[in-house]
Parts: sequence; C-alpha cells; structure tokens
Amino acid sequence: FFNRRLQCLVVFELKTGKFKPEYMGKMNFYLSALDEYVKQRHEQPSIGIILCKEKKNKIVEFSFRDFNKAMGVSTYKTSHVLPAAYKGVLPDVETLKKLMD
Repeated sequence: FFNRRLQCLVVFELKTGKFKPEYMGKMNFYLSALDEYVKQRHEQPSIGIILCKEKKNKIVEFSFRDFNKAMGVSTYKTSHVLPAAYKGVLPDVETLKKLMD
C-alpha cells in the first residue's frame, strides 16, 4: 500500500512460522522491484515489514546487520474470537471460508 504521510510504498509479508534470515532476501527483491518499476520519482524508497508468528532477536539482529534498506520484523497474535465491535461489520470465519472455496 502507499503511505501518504511517508510518501512511500509499504510492503507487508505475513509469515505463519518463525523468522528465517532468507526472508530478508525475498523482501529485498520485492522492495527493489517496487522501487524500479512502481515508485514515482517524487516518492521515497519503499519500506518492508515482515510479520512472523515468532522471532529470535539475535537471528533478526544478525540478518539486519549491514543492511541498508528500510525493513522491520515483528510478531503477531491471532484470536479465535471476533471482538464484539466488529460483529456484523466483518464477515465471520465460516463466511470467509466459503468465499475462499
């Protein structure tokens, strides 16, 4: 997506397991392609965010050392319960499953 305030494209990659160093290379590829073929001249370089189920800080630290592009790694948590404020606004799990079949 495009962040208007930062004036750059932002890539999110969602991983269902632990962070692996090779994810950095893949994200670097995505960012390079976006900057070469999609980014406009007046925009800032693209940013990448890798969301993983788990991460070990030392592995992330070693993966980022000496790397010069804007990227980050974070974890996420899932819930099997849809918050009450979203019920009726967002589809439930069963509806989403039907849409994906």
